[in-house]
Amino acid sequence: MEIFRRTGFDKSFSLTTLILISFGLVMVFSSSAILSNEIYQRPFNFFIHQLVGAGIGLALAIFVMVTKTPFYQSSIFIYGLLFLSLILLSACMFMPAIGHTNRWLVFFGLRFQPSELAKISLILFIAKYLSRKKENINELSSLAVPITVLMIFILLIIKEPDYGTAILIFMICATMLFIGGVKFSYFLYTGIFFLTIFIFYLFQASYRLNRFIAFLSPTSDTLGSGYQAFQSKLAIGSGGLFGVGPGQSTQKLFFLPYAHTDYIYSIVGEEFGFIGAVGVLFLFGLFLWRGLVITRNAPNLFTRLLAAGLTMAICTQALLNISIVLGLGPATGLPLPLFSFGRSSLVCTLFSIGILLHISQRKTGQRRK
Repeated sequence: MEIFRRTGFDKSFSLTTLILISFGLVMVFSSSAILSNEIYQRPFNFFIHQLVGAGIGLALAIFVMVTKTPFYQSSIFIYGLLFLSLILLSACMFMPAIGHTNRWLVFFGLRFQPSELAKISLILFIAKYLSRKKENINELSSLAVPITVLMIFILLIIKEPDYGTAILIFMICATMLFIGGVKFSYFLYTGIFFLTIFIFYLFQASYRLNRFIAFLSPTSDTLGSGYQAFQSKLAIGSGGLFGVGPGQSTQKLFFLPYAHTDYIYSIVGEEFGFIGAVGVLFLFGLFLWRGLVITRNAPNLFTRLLAAGLTMAICTQALLNISIVLGLGPATGLPLPLFSFGRSSLVCTLFSIGILLHISQRKTGQRRK
């Protein structure tokens, strides 16, 4: 049986999360104040929105933690959330384009990005399906279900377009399938199938191809397709060992695009130097370690797969974002979890963390006689 200990949550994991959120809020204000003042005549506009997102996300995480019943294990919740995510992603196609994309739903002036919710719903679905079909997951009829669901979601997200998130979701779900016991041959064939889809859509948009070319030859067009990568590395390089000081970045003065979202790690490197940049890496490394500890100690197969998937989702996204900022990968538009400005990402990430902490509260044990 499972024993629920309300105060038995992973303290190191929760403390690491709080430090990342706090540092992230500081960096959102530092990197966005000038832009916010230029657009809204209020330097705190982006910061306040991020603070509200942090408040909502923390409230959700606390709600999950204090709820004794693991509602996220319910089939009704899992399949309902999956269906809701599918509906919201489809609804995006009928929303007015924002920045030439259809990634957001807009209600009463508030924006929500359904692809963030889709990550959680797919991880829950894959974990549930693998735990139910563990004995015959390698039968083609069983494997066809998660592959079909995954393909539908990926195609919808690519059409928004959000190529980076589609790749991230595929990486997470594919890894979960492999961990869940899918044969390597099936895993390989599935990977080739999805790789073909990604290559096809890579050539469907010239800007994606230009980003890839800019990654392969970063100095060939520093004023065009390679501009972001060049300015990002310039920001990090100018930080030196200890940085130029909090709030003293010059790259955020409209030199580096998306300084408060996709490239916020560049501002960390510029203002806090090598020490600050490595410190953020250390925090995410600690986050990964404690997430794996929670995975190892999870009371059943479903929660082990779920904890592994949620931990991978956050840490893989962080690694991809930092790699892109450092010029080690082509630009994809992925935010840095718990740091980059974006309420949808922050709320969904904290909801995922709430589930992880709830899993850490549940232990296997025997009933006392």
